[in-house]
Amino acid sequence: MKPQVIILCGGKGTRLREETEIKPKPMVEIGGKPILWHIMKIYSSYGFNKFILALGYKGEYIKDYFYHYRITSGDFTITLDPNIAPNMHSFSDENHWEITCVDTGENTLKGGRIKRLESFIKGDHFHLTYGDGVSNINIEELDKFHQSHGSIGTVSAVRPPSRFGEMVLDGNMVKSFEEKPQLGTGTINGGFFVFQRKFLNYLTEVEDCDLEFGALQKIASDKELRAFKYEGFWQCMDTARDRDYLNKLWNDNQAPWKVW
Repeated sequence: MKPQVIILCGGKGTRLREETEIKPKPMVEIGGKPILWHIMKIYSSYGFNKFILALGYKGEYIKDYFYHYRITSGDFTITLDPNIAPNMHSFSDENHWEITCVDTGENTLKGGRIKRLESFIKGDHFHLTYGDGVSNINIEELDKFHQSHGSIGTVSAVRPPSRFGEMVLDGNMVKSFEEKPQLGTGTINGGFFVFQRKFLNYLTEVEDCDLEFGALQKIASDKELRAFKYEGFWQCMDTARDRDYLNKLWNDNQAPWKVW
């Protein structure tokens, strides 16, 4: 059985304020579908269909979207008798998805959000990613790499613009994180993580428990974090310019992350 996938969906997305004033950042649309949907489709194409969504800012928007997804994405006949369920005539390609929506607090940092999901996490390892980045990374190869090295965590190492914090590597061992260097020439944390369950021991449920500048630094210093080096397409959606770029790729049928 494939491990679960946790997607961090709680951020406020302040650099996309014109959209995130009314919806959470993972629900900003690319090609008419939320970027969250695109991320889930990437995982699903490799058979990873059990998702846990860590909700925060405007989390009710995401709950409402998936609660009504069967109806809004299919054809049906309905009577107004509340005791008779709708008769569904068609189903979406996503009918095999299992989605757990958990409110992890509006102001909780990412580490605290993950820890608050602990009772929902099954199995000895799980995948984790951010709710605002897409890639054509091979999730199956990522999972196999993680299981091959025996360390607690795996992080995907990518090479995007230098405005992001850089990771210092020794082979595939992550030695440290540097926050937004002036001249980034190396790799950065691209999300698409895999963790052993024991990683949860590095986290607490308090609001200010961080992920990158906290637990990840700790397991890196303990030599328990490995990098899955990836040279292919990766793009996050931090700004309106990023959103427009991703929409153009999708509309031009040139979206590398569309692996389904």
